Amino acid sequence: MAQVFSNGVRYIVEGGHRLSGEIEPAGNKNAALPIIAAALLTDQKVTLTNVPRIRDVEALVELIRTLGALAEWTGVNTLEIEAKKVRPAALDPELCARIRASILLAGPLLARAGKVTLPPPGGDVIGRRRVDTHFLALQQMGARVTVGQNYDFRAPKLKGADVFLDEPSVTGTENALMAATAAQGTTVLRNVASEPHVQDLARFLVMLGAKIEGIGTNTMTVHGGAALGGGAYRIGPDHIEVGSLIGLAAVTRSELRIKRAGVEHFRAILMGFERLGIVCRIEGEDLVVPGQQTRRIRPDFGGHVPKIEDQPWPAFPADLMSIAIVAATQCSGMILFFEKMFESRLFFVDKLIAMGARIVLCDPHRAIVSGPTRLRAQRMESPDIRAGMAMLLASLCAKGTSVINNAQQIERGYERIDERLNALGARIVREPARG
Repeated sequence: MAQVFSNGVRYIVEGGHRLSGEIEPAGNKNAALPIIAAALLTDQKVTLTNVPRIRDVEALVELIRTLGALAEWTGVNTLEIEAKKVRPAALDPELCARIRASILLAGPLLARAGKVTLPPPGGDVIGRRRVDTHFLALQQMGARVTVGQNYDFRAPKLKGADVFLDEPSVTGTENALMAATAAQGTTVLRNVASEPHVQDLARFLVMLGAKIEGIGTNTMTVHGGAALGGGAYRIGPDHIEVGSLIGLAAVTRSELRIKRAGVEHFRAILMGFERLGIVCRIEGEDLVVPGQQTRRIRPDFGGHVPKIEDQPWPAFPADLMSIAIVAATQCSGMILFFEKMFESRLFFVDKLIAMGARIVLCDPHRAIVSGPTRLRAQRMESPDIRAGMAMLLASLCAKGTSVINNAQQIERGYERIDERLNALGARIVREPARG
């Protein structure tokens, strides 16, 4: 059953309950968004399954409809898109402000219409999120970019090029990949991101008929200009949701089986949790988090304080740093977290400190956690998707009943999370926010 969205939502969370059972992760939001945008590259019908019904996806579906594409939900998580004609319409600034993924329309619209004007994209307020990488890559393929109140792109004809991205930006890589698929000639994309969702987009494009080499590496070669067809494609599981579920099981001392988890992508993530004393088992396609864990932070050789730091894939992902910090509050020992990408992401730890966590925020990028501590229920507000999910985990292991306002932020990235966790034994009440 699809979630009914409202402008303001809060969660009432009763903590202290152990969970148990099986759960299957939703489709990867960060794969679904570029794949929906990429469906505009073909005039044939595309059927996407395992699409997460979350706020960000719904907003992008609304946006592509304004461009002339037909988009219809034919099942709870099945979306059909047919873009026989695509017009470079004025995009709704309010819709674009809701999600960062609106920038992903630049490549497909340049390919189909030769021009696009985009209002600045929105998204989480976790620090500056530059878009220069998109502009520089598209310029090298023949686009003219004008930056003012809006972003204006013009490219009567995209052409292949040898493109070195100035940083391995995920969305920058995805925009360049979509544009290269439509460009005439061969494009070599270097220093690209290789996250599971980037790989998912590339495989979707191959399913449509694109010729792409080097999927999963930091150099991809695209032989562009081929006519693209239609077809059906299943979105892969969300590895960030799986990581969140590992953290959930650990902090609530619960045993969970995560079905069809996409285990091939989990080496660095599992290593990070093992540093906290949280060990998982891989059984076929499933990931099992045992209820009995040492939850003892493993010091570095010589007894030194260990560190978890985020880096580009395949290292530990930035989107799991908030989850790992909450998990560390329930583990014995001391550990340093080094968040390198966003200068505002760690500011949510003041909410954990108010719950009783022993955390020292050294600067905008580093925090030291000393555990374990028994967390106390609090009233709080979700600032963004990942911090919101981390606060939900903290509330589920805290003593008492917490209130999380602005919980619609969590629902931008996690599908029906209250219902799905309640099925495991959590006690979460979702209700409209009070004025």
